[in-house]
Amino acid sequence: MAHVDPKMQACIDNCLDCYATCLSTAMNHCLEAGGEHTEPAHFRLMAACAEICRTTAHFMLIGSPHHPHLCRECAEICTECAKDCERIGDMADCAEACWRCAESCRQMAA
Repeated sequence: MAHVDPKMQACIDNCLDCYATCLSTAMNHCLEAGGEHTEPAHFRLMAACAEICRTTAHFMLIGSPHHPHLCRECAEICTECAKDCERIGDMADCAEACWRCAESCRQMAA
């Protein structure tokens, strides 16, 4: 693999971690918890967050010059997801992964 800037590699790692955490949390914790955890707006947000994180990591991994646009959008969606996870509660791991990803994506988009 070609040399990847350490800042970009950290962002890729954070995006992939957030993807896995959001998807796993939605499909396991949220579905089992029910209630607010499975309200359509929240559940769709978690699915969107997981997918934008996966896609953003993919664009960085292939060296696409379009990754800064995706990083901006990823940061926005991750921030929204983190806030919603905190609002509902009992989702600290997901919120933390989203905050980390949002911060590293903001740095990559700058």
